[in-house]
Formats: sequence, structure tokens, C-alpha cells
Amino acid sequence: MKLLTIAILLGCCAVSIFAQTPTASPAAPAVKEANPADVGSIDSIMKAVYDVISGDAGQKRDWDRFRSLFHKDAKLIPTGKNAQTGVTGARFLTPEDYVQRAGPNLEKDGFHERELSRKVDQYGNIAHVFSTYVTFRKKDDKDPFMRGINSFQLLNDGKRWWVVNIYWLAETPENPIPAKYLN
Repeated sequence: MKLLTIAILLGCCAVSIFAQTPTASPAAPAVKEANPADVGSIDSIMKAVYDVISGDAGQKRDWDRFRSLFHKDAKLIPTGKNAQTGVTGARFLTPEDYVQRAGPNLEKDGFHERELSRKVDQYGNIAHVFSTYVTFRKKDDKDPFMRGINSFQLLNDGKRWWVVNIYWLAETPENPIPAKYLN
């Protein structure tokens, strides 16, 4: 009897998970439909993410396009060591939090993030992408001011790819990017 009850509960949980659809949450603005060219493949959604956040100082970003790439429950998770405490931690942001917190600085100072290398693992409708990046202030800068690795978790719902999470760490002298992620 206990086994039957557990099976029924698990079945109900599975149905509720699969019944969820990617829509805007009440705290976030309505999300416009993604351009199919941005979300049709792993390659296209990766290029779209890097493209939409990049631009010279004073250049507005298309934040509606940015929002359209992310699943309704997506997170952007910067990690690193706190300079004051020395403790390594993570901050969990929604795409809207990222637009509100990082957007003004990206547009004011200029920010171009380019993919340097990519390692992809895919199983069925999920994919993990380790994407090594370099960042510049201006499109034509020769020397990056930062490098690191973005860990993308992607979901294909049968119609398109969604960014579920981007989890990243900037390179530091104490933590250089391993050679296997540079080519």
C-alpha cells in the first residue's frame, strides 16, 4: 500500500512538472516571442546570448530579445571570491534582475563578450555547454579586460531551445582557465 501511495505521489509531481509552460512570471515583464533564428539550435541560442549583451558604450541593448531566450524559471548565477571576506559564493539572478542590475553598466561602459571555446554535452532534450569567454569594452579592442567560463544549461521543449541557467566564473591569477577549455 505504501508503495502504491508513493507511486501516485511521484506521478502527480511528474505531471505538474511537465505541465509547466515557459511564460512570464508576475514580477517580470511579458516576454515577447523569440526569433526562431535565435533559438533553433544550440549554436544559434549561444550566439544570440553573446550578441544581445554586447555593444559599445552608449549602445542600447535589446532587452526584450534577451528575455525571450530564457525559460521562465531561468537563473543567471555569477560566482567568485568576495574581496573582503575571501569566501567564494554565488548570486542568483533572474533574467530581469540581470537586466536591471547589469544592463545600465553594460550600456554605459561598453561590453563585448565573445566566445573563445565551447564544449557541449547533450543528452536528449538537455544540453550543458562550457563556453569560455573573453570580454572587451569596445568591439575593436585587441586585449580583453576579462576572461572566464560560462556554464550554460539548455532545454529543448521540442519546439526551441531555452536557456535554463548561466552559471559563470571569471578567471583570476589564482584560478587560471585550464588549457582544455581554451581550444
